[in-house]
Parts: sequence; structure tokens; C-alpha cells
Amino acid sequence: MDEGYADRVPATVTWGLLAAWAVHDAEELATMARWTRSARPRLEQRFPGVPWQRLEVSQRHVNVAIGLMGGVIAAASAAGARSGGRSPAFQSVLLAFGAHGAMHLAQGAVTRGYTPGLVTAPVVVIPFSVWAWRRLKAAGVPVSAGWAGAAMFPLVLGGVHALAHAATRPRRFRRDRRR
Repeated sequence: MDEGYADRVPATVTWGLLAAWAVHDAEELATMARWTRSARPRLEQRFPGVPWQRLEVSQRHVNVAIGLMGGVIAAASAAGARSGGRSPAFQSVLLAFGAHGAMHLAQGAVTRGYTPGLVTAPVVVIPFSVWAWRRLKAAGVPVSAGWAGAAMFPLVLGGVHALAHAATRPRRFRRDRRR
């Protein structure tokens, strides 16, 4: 690795991704489970045919999913710090994080109201992402991540929620049949 890039890219860019994510996901942690329950009747009426019951999640599910995603973001931030921001994984996650912020704005517009993450999307997620890309470019870091890498985000998000579902679904215990 060219150490010059690491010297020119401050930790606020690479580890800042983890910090910005933590602020944003604190909002989601505090609101997601309650919102999915309370918004469901309104969304079912406005958008019939959408299986809204599948989107309703428990607080336990939210906790596990956010913890798992935190691991993904921390790994990407660490890769960014090691590579001076050149890591394709870091750049892909940074791009996906900014796009994620735009999706929150779109969700709020479509639902005509608050959705979890809507408050921090325009004041933390999008500004941080734009600022971080500008800092990378100013430091001369080649941008290698494209939309193909960021397109993995829905797969990662789906995987995180599938794992959270598996970890938090009720278990049925069978009696020991050896008796």
C-alpha cells in the first residue's frame, strides 16, 4: 500500500463511516420496531396487496440486525483505514451508505410521513457521504468502487435480516424422548 494515501486520508473519513452509521442506526434502533407496528394499518390501507405483516419486526430482531450490520460497517471502516480509503469494500459501503440515505428520503416521500432513519438521513448520512467522497478525491485516492459493489447492499441487508430472523424466531423445544 502507498502510505501516502493513508497519510492524506484522515481517520474521520474511514472511521467516520462507522461513527455516522452509529448515529443513523441509533435512530433506527429507537424507532423501527414501534414504527413497523404503528404504521402498518395506514400502509395497508394506502398500499393494499403489499405483505406489510412480513415487514413488522420485533425490537429483538432490530437489535440483532443492527448489531450484525455494525459488524459489516466496522469491517469496511477498518479496510478503509488500512488502505487509506482505497479499499473497494470501503468505497462500496460508503457509496451504499449514501444511497441508503437517499432511499430513506424516498421512503418518507412515498409513505407521506416519518420512516425510521428519516431524520438522520439528510443531516448525517448524505452529508457525511458527500464529504467523505470529496476528501478521498482531494487526497488523490483512486475511486475503484462502482455501483456494482454498492448493488451488493440489498443482498447484505437481506442477509442481515435473514440472520436476525433466524436468531430471534421462537424456538420449539421437544421433550427428551429418552425417558
